[in-house]
Amino acid sequence: MKESERNELSRRIKEREKHRLERMKLRELILGGQDGLVNVLGVVLAIASASMDSRLVIIGGAAALFAESISMLAVSYTSSKAANDVYQSELKNENEEVDELPELERQEIWDIFHEKGLRGNILEKVVDRITSDRERWIDVMMKDELNLFPSGQESPLKDALIVGFSAIIGSIIPLIPFLILPVSVAVVWSVTLSAAALFIAGAVKAKLTVGKWWMSGLELALIGMLAAILSYAIGALVGALV
Repeated sequence: MKESERNELSRRIKEREKHRLERMKLRELILGGQDGLVNVLGVVLAIASASMDSRLVIIGGAAALFAESISMLAVSYTSSKAANDVYQSELKNENEEVDELPELERQEIWDIFHEKGLRGNILEKVVDRITSDRERWIDVMMKDELNLFPSGQESPLKDALIVGFSAIIGSIIPLIPFLILPVSVAVVWSVTLSAAALFIAGAVKAKLTVGKWWMSGLELALIGMLAAILSYAIGALVGALV
């Protein structure tokens, strides 16, 4: 294969990796919006089943909205930061070990590629080539020995803010009907809008991952509606007991 062809393949691989990271982030946004929607829908239906006062439904839903968005923001930030911290800590350790125990680290490279099936002169040449470049050497150790990869999230706070915002958007959907319609009518519209939004979210998620879009959409919509029905039933039971 010509060098120009190899360079083109390398460029295409990097482009695919970039798109993969973008899909992962978009998937997180969908999950954040989905969680916000389902939780707030359950809350507003539970309140609506216990009280026909739209003000109570809106206040309760708004409280759930902010609580959910803050929770999603915090979880996203801490999980992203923890993943980055683990990676950076192990990266630091590998750098130190290459400095202090180069022969041991070289042997680990030998072991890695020996397990992959390389033998003889080919194995020795591969080990020599990898260990001649410090950056490549450490990269192989991180990926092949420790199975650690860069998270692609250089800014945990930025990513957390985006996820929190997506949770707010999802949470607003079941609340909208209660702002403009009587509670008895708003309940129907809230469920309808939420089911449609969940179906779309499930379909988009399938397009980004695997599975049939319509099946994923139906699955997510059914799970969300089941959670909402359970919340509604609990609210109705509480309302009957009060």
